Amino acid sequence: MFIETETTPNPATLKFLPGRQVMPDGTREFADPESAEASPLAEALFDLGEVTGVFFGRDFVSVTAAPGAQWASLKPQVVAILLDHFVSGAPLFAGGDASGIAVPPEDEEMGDDPADADVVAQIKDLIETRVRPAVANDGGDIVYRGFRKGVVFLTMQGACSGCPSSTATLKHGIQNLLRHFVPEVQQVEQVA
Repeated sequence: MFIETETTPNPATLKFLPGRQVMPDGTREFADPESAEASPLAEALFDLGEVTGVFFGRDFVSVTAAPGAQWASLKPQVVAILLDHFVSGAPLFAGGDASGIAVPPEDEEMGDDPADADVVAQIKDLIETRVRPAVANDGGDIVYRGFRKGVVFLTMQGACSGCPSSTATLKHGIQNLLRHFVPEVQQVEQVA
């Protein structure tokens, strides 16, 4: 088995491609060792001591290094853990699957106004078809959180979370795209 690596726009994050499916559906972000307890793989990566974030995408794992950590020494350790995991066929989540992990419904997060249903559907379609694939290429994900009074609320995950260029991505990329296709959108804001 060979695991490829790719840089991301976030210099603290590398994208690891095992050449096989990581998540069958959706994505999962681990921002601390406590949340990583749900996944033996994420927990092992945090146990390295120099990891501050792990993100599972459809066919990749993004790992964020702690400030001051050197990828030259950390990268081989991450690759070794990933190889052990995928070669052994170990489950991604404790208990064998992700069924015990509750994820709040995306469109109920901020309580969208039912009168905006058509606008929200257009926004979600653009995010799903144009934004998420581009963001996944950079080792992250973006999640719709709500639309209220012309403002779209989004959460950046994985390599995009904490990336120096995430503000530019939101304001110049995503905001301009959404405003172009959905005139009701005035601005885009990031929420945690």
